[in-house]
Amino acid sequence: MSTAKADSMINTGAVTGPVALTADAAAAHRPIPPVIITGGLWQQWQRVNRDASIPLGLRKLDEAGNFDDLRLAAGDQLDAEYHGPVYMDSDVYKMLESVGFELGNGDDPTLRSFVADAVALIDRAQQDDGYLNSYYQVVAPGQRYAKLENSHELYTAGHLIQAAVALARAGDDQLLPVARRLADHLVQVFLTERKPRLDGHPEAETALVELFRLTGTAAYLDLARRLVEDRGRGLVGHSPVGSAYFQDALPVREMPILTGHAVRAMYLEAGIVDVALETGDRSLLECSIARWEDAVATKTAITGGHGARQLKEAFGEGYELPSDQAYNETCAAVASIHWSWRLLLATGEARFADLIERTLYNVFAASVSLDGLEFFKGNPLQRRHDHEQVIGDPRYRGGWFWSACCPPNVTRLMASLGHYVATVDAETVYLQQYADSELAADLAGGALGLTIRTDLPWQGDVMITIGRAPEAECGIGLRLPPWSERTELAVNGDPVLVEPDAQGYLRLRRRWQAGDTIRLGLDLTPRMITPHPKIDAVRGSVAFERGPLVYCFEQADQEAGVDVERLRSAAEPVITTRPVDDHPGIGRTVLLDVTAAEFDEPPSGLPYFATRPELADRPVTATAIPYFQWSNRDRLPMRVWLPIR
Repeated sequence: MSTAKADSMINTGAVTGPVALTADAAAAHRPIPPVIITGGLWQQWQRVNRDASIPLGLRKLDEAGNFDDLRLAAGDQLDAEYHGPVYMDSDVYKMLESVGFELGNGDDPTLRSFVADAVALIDRAQQDDGYLNSYYQVVAPGQRYAKLENSHELYTAGHLIQAAVALARAGDDQLLPVARRLADHLVQVFLTERKPRLDGHPEAETALVELFRLTGTAAYLDLARRLVEDRGRGLVGHSPVGSAYFQDALPVREMPILTGHAVRAMYLEAGIVDVALETGDRSLLECSIARWEDAVATKTAITGGHGARQLKEAFGEGYELPSDQAYNETCAAVASIHWSWRLLLATGEARFADLIERTLYNVFAASVSLDGLEFFKGNPLQRRHDHEQVIGDPRYRGGWFWSACCPPNVTRLMASLGHYVATVDAETVYLQQYADSELAADLAGGALGLTIRTDLPWQGDVMITIGRAPEAECGIGLRLPPWSERTELAVNGDPVLVEPDAQGYLRLRRRWQAGDTIRLGLDLTPRMITPHPKIDAVRGSVAFERGPLVYCFEQADQEAGVDVERLRSAAEPVITTRPVDDHPGIGRTVLLDVTAAEFDEPPSGLPYFATRPELADRPVTATAIPYFQWSNRDRLPMRVWLPIR
């Protein structure tokens, strides 16, 4: 498809989520209009996000100085100096994007008032030529785009653009003129004048494509394509951390694996896939898929986390997947979901939804406390007794951070969860995630409406009821999760035998009637998981899963006197499920009781032995909780992996 599209009138269309493809996009699947989350765990997450996390974030923007920075940029006389990192404005924009998605879930006068006040301030801070960045307007006004390797100027602009798009799709276009002036400024500087530099932190690419989708302005897509194609040509600039950190060592079509800063890498990949979708560039898509495959195979934690190293918040080498030192940044979980979602739309392959599920239910869900008021920056797989809490330690949650990129990333994804439930092609609706919800989609033969009722991840039944149906035949595709070994399927109570297709779906095609039902019975039998033998850090250990949930052993759940750091799993453990309606400090959960042993402390002294010491084992029952529920009680030890006895 040519990128030389003429401007068209702004079209919010029926799709209001993070990605709304153009009619010409080279996509196998498309997003659908908003899915209404009606109950279950997802509704609980969204309620906490709406009632606790978003209000917290809006307060913190005042307390942390974000708004004062913009007031200084607007010329207001304040008894204050600039506060925070160079990308301070981006937290404001991510919170505005969160509010946009939340307004799409339901109107809220308080949130609309916040938007009006925030946009008025941002509009005043914007310079006449469209430039907008409070740090470089207040602290370093003569250094626009002079230090792009670390300035985050295009990164911050990208978040403003995404906020404007989310708000416009929720019916509030107040921020859109600001975003368009800023985007037009970027087009002038980086496309027309061809400034030979790139921002060290990708993000503008995916945002510009989405603004193109909203407005039809071809220059935004053209600039996004230029930013993608010029990556890896040394245009970020010199930095002691090296070009690979910025994904600037090789052109994107030649880059075989993900390297460097994990969030930057996956934001770039989201932009790469966006450009490929809207230009029909198949080779660009295929190189991103190849990197995704390598990342899944060699750089993904069992929880779906990415970015093993706290140093540089970076990917490690292949199979470098530590447990206690794992970083797995929360922002990387969000970026991973964004990337996988776009690959799912491009290909229609369920494996991308499989990774979204693993990431969502585990590393992402764990990143925010159950009350919605504290956040992890990093998400380790183990915390020891002597892990000291220090500033920036990823093993402990905090209410906000000096570099507060993660909390507003949590709120914007939580508010937009409904948009990840289903996709559609011309004749089929595909259920990608199973949540209590209602949806409707237009197919070639007419509208299909579905009501989904499920108690996942606690119970395995998914009941789908057809509310309205086209007169012609149409399809319903059910993603078959790889963890469900014995799956049951019935239509109107009658068992149906269907094999998953090459894309990973159970497809049912017929002439549906209102009131028809589909029952999908997913197998939640607990599983013992062994790691790839190349993962040195956890070789000889096992972990436990049930359905989409990874489990962990937290000190608070063990028998009196049992030390979680000295637990060893039986080689063939007996695993018992224990549903609990109100577990202390947790609420509803399903516990796993695992036959294990606690070993004695070895002799003191050098911790290496010429002869393996004979350590007495005391049989115990080790209790595990879902990983996403950990660290909501005392800050005690936790581990996902247990060595085998």
